[in-house]
Amino acid sequence: MAFDSIFKADLFQGQTLIVTGGGSGIGRCTAHELAALGAQVILVGRKPEKLQRVTAEIIEDGGRASWQACDIRDEEAVKALVSQVIREHGPVHGLVNNAGGQYPSPLASINQKGFETVLRTNLVGGFLMAREVFNQSMSKHGGAIVNMLADMWGGMPGMGHSGAARSGMDNFTKTAAFEWGYAGVRVNAVAPGWIASSGMDTYEGAFKAVIPTLREHVPLKRIGTESEVSAAIVFLLSPAAAFVSGSTLRIDGAASLGSRAWPLHKAQPPSVSFNGFHRAYVPDVLKEEK
Repeated sequence: MAFDSIFKADLFQGQTLIVTGGGSGIGRCTAHELAALGAQVILVGRKPEKLQRVTAEIIEDGGRASWQACDIRDEEAVKALVSQVIREHGPVHGLVNNAGGQYPSPLASINQKGFETVLRTNLVGGFLMAREVFNQSMSKHGGAIVNMLADMWGGMPGMGHSGAARSGMDNFTKTAAFEWGYAGVRVNAVAPGWIASSGMDTYEGAFKAVIPTLREHVPLKRIGTESEVSAAIVFLLSPAAAFVSGSTLRIDGAASLGSRAWPLHKAQPPSVSFNGFHRAYVPDVLKEEK
């Protein structure tokens, strides 16, 4: 089996693309799709075993991939990483700033270390990766960057540290798009809502219990798939988006819109999802609801 992408098979032939957080979830799915479309994919993350496993999957499927372990919060490590990628693979054509992480907590219970750790992971690390890819490669050859946000438009109660970081990344995306456009560099972002991904299984307690009910708060009455996010990322990296820069594409089934004053109706018929990922992972928390 192979990734069933809606894009043409040679879309990224001869190109080198970096995917941070490529060892699991949306990053894993995106890396698979980019490789299926001809790219040389460089998987980046902190845990070698995850990166090795996904790299092996891609190679088994006939794609080209390699991996580099790196803490993207470490400035010198990021500089060295990008330098090594360029040395081994040439110019970097695309960067998917996907790596991130957070934990549920009310603001009053988040200590300084926890708040700063999430900001460094979800904002500072993405900035360092983008800056180094631009300075070392894209400033000379052009390219495209896609940053990862979240549904934080109405605040992010329960995850205020992540909401602050994602909001910052939205603004960084706009600024970078304007400052780097002269070099032929496009910078955009995606903001997924509730997506069926392995990350859902990292939550415990009350928050875990809420996950199976989330679809009831989405106008399309379902949770999204990793493939639906990956497809949006591929579009923004592709020539079809050659005049799109500084934009954030919401992938949330319209869940971030509306208000309680307008109640949601039962879907008639239910929305049909797109899932082209042949190795898609169904979170255990969603299996349990069945």
